[in-house]
Amino acid sequence: MTEIIDGNAVAQSIRDDLVASIDRLADAGQRPSLATVLMSEDPASETYVSMKQDDCEEVGIEAIDIDIDPDADAAELYDTIEDLNADDDVNGILVQMPVPDHVEDREVLRAIDPMKDVDGFHPENVGRLVAGNARYKPCTPHGIQKLIESAGVDTEGKDAVVVGRSDIVGKPMANLLIQKAPGGNATTTVCHSRTENLAERTRNADILVAAAGVPEMIDGEMIGEGATVIDVGINRVEADTEKGYELVGDVEYESAKEVAGAITPVPGGVGPMTRAMLLYNTVKATGLQHDIDIDLP
Repeated sequence: MTEIIDGNAVAQSIRDDLVASIDRLADAGQRPSLATVLMSEDPASETYVSMKQDDCEEVGIEAIDIDIDPDADAAELYDTIEDLNADDDVNGILVQMPVPDHVEDREVLRAIDPMKDVDGFHPENVGRLVAGNARYKPCTPHGIQKLIESAGVDTEGKDAVVVGRSDIVGKPMANLLIQKAPGGNATTTVCHSRTENLAERTRNADILVAAAGVPEMIDGEMIGEGATVIDVGINRVEADTEKGYELVGDVEYESAKEVAGAITPVPGGVGPMTRAMLLYNTVKATGLQHDIDIDLP
């Protein structure tokens, strides 16, 4: 029978385990804090930021909420980041993407202090990841590692295929899977929109990570028997529902679960893990910034 990997349950377990580390930091006079900067009126971004704030409250991390008018000059965002960088009471900084078109997202990432970059996307942190000495693993790929582990799947020596080459998921995911470390040691292939014979490649995967942002592009016929399937996609498609849409992944779930050994649902799979690992990185950042030893889950 196919195992349905419950991202909500795994994320809750991680949050529960973080509480002891947060209490240890608080006892040392350093309550972790996360500043979230929102420069958008996108409903999905607003909802996501609100959920992150709720997560912080649950585990005892101070949540700092900063809203910037999307029509404001880019300088206002950069000035805000500079202030947060200089504030010793702020341990983690997250600028919610996307930012408005008149703001260069790569420049935003470069502006954040690498020690407070709990998303793990500053060039310095990306370089450390590629070199095998990660300070903060990007939240979604790190969460996927935890999901694979929770399913009892050993990545060592396995054939892994990542479909998608984004800076946020595809590239760092491939880097984590090839690392000579727990959760790595896989033989990893990265596929994308220019890949020929995609179905042939995905069928050979022991571990398949779908992160292309294309609704239901991978169906059961493209998956090998018993493979572990991680669906990163979360796409709105028109549907005859009260909201007028439904959420689907990059994997056609019903056909995929007939052949997969383990699979994540959408929603309730990868999404909760991304938020949980953001808390994890914030706690880690607090310990590193103040030279306090903590045991992270």
